[in-house]
Amino acid sequence: PGLVRGALADVGRALDIGASVARSTLTTRPVPALTAEPTGTRRTAGVVLDLDDVHLVRKAVGGTVNDVLIALVAGALRTWLDERGDSSAGAAPRALIPVSRRRPRTAHPQGNRLSGYLMELPVGVADPLRRLAAVRTAMDRNKDAGPDRGAGAVALLADHVPALGHRLGGPLVAQAARLWFDILVTSVPLPGFGLRLGGHPLTAVYPFAPLAPGQSLAIAVSTYRGHVHYGLVADARAVPDLNRLARALSEEVETLLTVCAP
Repeated sequence: PGLVRGALADVGRALDIGASVARSTLTTRPVPALTAEPTGTRRTAGVVLDLDDVHLVRKAVGGTVNDVLIALVAGALRTWLDERGDSSAGAAPRALIPVSRRRPRTAHPQGNRLSGYLMELPVGVADPLRRLAAVRTAMDRNKDAGPDRGAGAVALLADHVPALGHRLGGPLVAQAARLWFDILVTSVPLPGFGLRLGGHPLTAVYPFAPLAPGQSLAIAVSTYRGHVHYGLVADARAVPDLNRLARALSEEVETLLTVCAP
């Protein structure tokens, strides 16, 4: 009886998560600038910001450092879309923001420990402070709902699907990424101490995220030795102007510092 109850609970849990994932895709409309057929080509760019500047913005408007980092991405995408002739008006790219569900070190970790939040990046909002406020509100709403909701929760299904299902369903999930979100925006944690390579200290570490099939851009961010490092990965044919997006990220932090100045 105990095994039966456990199996039924597992199935019920999987159906609940699956329904949440399905509901999250009902209103999805892909953003053309972030959608492209895979070409197998890649282009990368890196952006470094002063972490103190990010803290200044956070202290001025509240929220978290992560809220500011995501708002910088939204502002940079707005500038990039407008500069390349793709109007940002009305555009709302859906970002998948991975979330770690790892327990404290003292606890024994069990099951899948990765989920994600879905958020519409407010690139259509012209005012930088309103953009940041919109990001903060969306992230607070995601945190209140928990990581078991939205397309990011598809990772949790791994705990409830047998190994054969992983083998058969994995490729389908990868191909369906464009239905769930337009862009991956992920934070890559790094140790607090300085890293070394071949005995030499690393002065900068740029993270790079995988590019999902059908998507043209992915963004990763890490903080290291007092700086924020953004790593941009794009399909080289779909995004030949990746350097313009990198420049927009640097300009966006200056814009926020200006509007937050007393």
